[in-house]
Amino acid sequence: MAAIEDVRVALNGVIADQHGRILSALIANLRDFQMAEDSLQDALTSAISHWERSGVPHNPAGWLLQTARRKAIDRIRRAKSFDAKSEQYGMLLKLDQKDAEDERQEEIPDERLRLIFTCCHPALDSKTRVALTLRTLGGLTTGEIARAFLDSEPAMAQRLVRARHKIKVSGIPFSVPDADAWPERLNSVLTVIYLIFNEGYSATRGDQQIRKDLCEEALYLAKVVDKLKPKQAETEGLIALMTLIHARKSARALPDGTMISIEDQDRGLWDEKAISNGLKGVKTALNRHELGPYQVQAAIQAVHAEAESFAATGWAEIMGLYGALMQYDASAVVRLNWCVALSFVNGAEAALNASGELAADLDQYQPYHAARAAFYRAAGKFEDADFAYGRAIELSENGSDARFLDAKRREAKKEAEQLLGLEVQQGGEES
Repeated sequence: MAAIEDVRVALNGVIADQHGRILSALIANLRDFQMAEDSLQDALTSAISHWERSGVPHNPAGWLLQTARRKAIDRIRRAKSFDAKSEQYGMLLKLDQKDAEDERQEEIPDERLRLIFTCCHPALDSKTRVALTLRTLGGLTTGEIARAFLDSEPAMAQRLVRARHKIKVSGIPFSVPDADAWPERLNSVLTVIYLIFNEGYSATRGDQQIRKDLCEEALYLAKVVDKLKPKQAETEGLIALMTLIHARKSARALPDGTMISIEDQDRGLWDEKAISNGLKGVKTALNRHELGPYQVQAAIQAVHAEAESFAATGWAEIMGLYGALMQYDASAVVRLNWCVALSFVNGAEAALNASGELAADLDQYQPYHAARAAFYRAAGKFEDADFAYGRAIELSENGSDARFLDAKRREAKKEAEQLLGLEVQQGGEES
């Protein structure tokens, strides 16, 4: 028998590394998003008892796929519409027989790209395309996706239910489209890939700042898209953007997972080869003279990558690039990033004034309050800084973010006490 804690650790590891691949393979078999998710959940529940009793299998992902198929067979057998699903039932039985004959369990076919294009079908609105792919491929919870869109969780849950139903009843194909259909689908695909990367780069939940598995999966998928349809400036821009960001992975967190801001990172830990590749990618994309938002964001990261130190960062150039980005995306989040650059160019007071206009849109957005706290601190408004840090910590669902912000809050309090002590000392000398 295996210890239950060892089983849970193994199961969580498989979910983190292989969730998207297992679920996309199931959807390819079942052509039913909801049944695939339900069957995989059944398999995960069975894994806890079976693995505790018999030990973790040598191919945990293969075991989960095989078990999920069997759970789907049981669901189809019990369904009132069994006759309508007899062909699907027969196919699953053949796959199960094949699994039974091969004790190693099959290698899971990589159906992730087909899944992305299915989710990004034009029959679905753009927001739904992104949300559905993050749920199925990225393995994000409904709550995490809702926060990414600044939506309520119930509203996002309803959106996902409607999307699965529409794919099922509309017969949306599970396939990579022909070349003539790429233009209307590519932007959604790139958006999904980048959001998967962002969840890996700055995890919304848990205790670690970075989920490298999601970052690397996003890079892999973007490179597959690039191979299928090469010389697309925005695809190249996205790959360059993610490469430059991921180059800093070794410097972004302490051993306990606590975040390290770019200001305090050891640049000697940055991956020089990855930075070189990213910079080349930015130039290649820009030289196509088909400017788009991912290329602009990649150019912003290039400025960071080329700076010898944080103090030497070209903030005026970054501010100008965020201004250019707002021509494509004038969202409150992009405007907040422009305010951060503004704080280093025109000072904290200017950033406070500009970011104050975003309060209504970003009151539930943790980075907004974290940025405002930094602006208040730089402006010497320590009581306001303390309140803003508190609000940001309150909104943090990632332990790494909370620890980082708490440390910054304590630094600001210490700085305020030192300034107060200096003022008292100076007052005594004057008297």
